[in-house]
Amino acid sequence: MNSTAAREDVLSGVMDRWKSAVDAHDPERVASCFTEDAVFQGLHPYSLGRQGVAEYYESQPLGMRADCQVLETRQLAEDVLLGYLGVDFSFTDRPAIRVNLGVVLRRVDGQWRIAHYQVSKLN
Repeated sequence: MNSTAAREDVLSGVMDRWKSAVDAHDPERVASCFTEDAVFQGLHPYSLGRQGVAEYYESQPLGMRADCQVLETRQLAEDVLLGYLGVDFSFTDRPAIRVNLGVVLRRVDGQWRIAHYQVSKLN
């Protein structure tokens, strides 16, 4: 995957699946976007694995939606991709939150999944 466009397509595909599950408030489907051993750091203490991801998104309010913009991608190895995104989380009852999101994607059994997820809240 030598081109920027190809890397962005992979990242966008994974993040579109993640966004669809977040918007639907479907924590198990969100968790399925991650590897079994994923390191996950949202705005709460970090967790390891899909169960922690599902618990995090189960605790999020109904009506929360995510809108992503790919800012950068880098290929770290044949089956490893780094992504840097801007994400706006919107809510039905409070102002939106803007965060930066760093992800490491890993191809496992032919499917790209999130192996590392790190949010930084902007002030």
